[in-house]
Amino acid sequence: MLPGDAPFYSAIMRRDLPYALSGLALGVFLLGNAALAPDAAPVRAVDVALVLVMAAALAVCRRYPVVALSGVTVAMLTLHVRVHPGVSAAFAVLGAVYVAAWRGHRTAAALASLVFLGGFLARDISVAPADRPGQLIAERTSLLLGWFVAANVAGLVARQRRAYLEQVEQRAIEAERTREEMALRRAGEERLRIARDLHDSLTHSISVIKVQAGIAVHLARKHGEEPAAALLAIQEASGAAMRELRATLGVLRSATDGDCVGLARVGELAERTRAAGVPVQVTVTGQPRDLPAEVGQAGYRVVQEALTNVARHAGPASAQIHVEYAPAQLTVSVTDDGQASPVRPVTPGVGLRGMRERVTGLGGTLHVAARDGGGFAVRATFPLDGPA
Repeated sequence: MLPGDAPFYSAIMRRDLPYALSGLALGVFLLGNAALAPDAAPVRAVDVALVLVMAAALAVCRRYPVVALSGVTVAMLTLHVRVHPGVSAAFAVLGAVYVAAWRGHRTAAALASLVFLGGFLARDISVAPADRPGQLIAERTSLLLGWFVAANVAGLVARQRRAYLEQVEQRAIEAERTREEMALRRAGEERLRIARDLHDSLTHSISVIKVQAGIAVHLARKHGEEPAAALLAIQEASGAAMRELRATLGVLRSATDGDCVGLARVGELAERTRAAGVPVQVTVTGQPRDLPAEVGQAGYRVVQEALTNVARHAGPASAQIHVEYAPAQLTVSVTDDGQASPVRPVTPGVGLRGMRERVTGLGGTLHVAARDGGGFAVRATFPLDGPA
């Protein structure tokens, strides 16, 4: 036996233990009844061996019901012929018949019942008292016939009940699967609806901005003038927004979430921010490595939202982006030297709330606060050593 098989065999032995104990208890009862019955023959070593065979067969009747039923029937019929312990010899056979019927072997259970009843009846006829043979045979035959019919019927009922419970369980699993499929289908329909709305409204507006900015740049250069830095920044930002929006629409239309951005594109984000007039410095420490898609995307969005806030609210300022790779976590921070101050608390807007939801949804922590020396700091930490 292999080491990995030990739990398997241990579980089998635990399930067979009640049957084995029942067989031993019936064996002790049979031997005791045979010793005390006035009309029973003396118990010999062969009879004890028959009882042990019966107990061993009952011990495995759950796994091998037909083989066990045959062994119990032959052993108890032989014991009844040799010792004649009375109707107690039928108890083990009744149990085996019930298990066989419960396991689906109806023919074997019925045949064993008939064989045992026929042998028992033949033995009773051969040794019945001469003064009242008919009455004794009728009483024992009627009693045993009722018991065996009940054992067969009980086994069939138990099997049907088990089949019914399995069917109910299967229906419950199927209903749960159907509910999950319906939920996924509704989620997919909602994603498609959002994608259509974004495409019909936001895509058009951004396209207009991009086209108008491109025309303005073209006209300026056509007249020999250098386009304004703000105009170039608008053209670049609108193009990036269109690319990200298309990627987002692709995610919404797909069955699974995708990663449209990641920390590998932080450099591009910094370049666009510099083009908009905000000096940005990027620092990466640690050993860069592949990140889970959702972590990389969340880190990018944190940097994007923080730089957007710097451009909108910090006034004349510069920003520093720091990405730190550690064995167990990823840290993304954005600081600036703008107008924010601890004296004037920042009221969280939609952007900061969305940023916090992204980070905490992945098991991370987000710290946003004004710096003591002036400016603002955003620091997000994502765990990498466990499931999100």
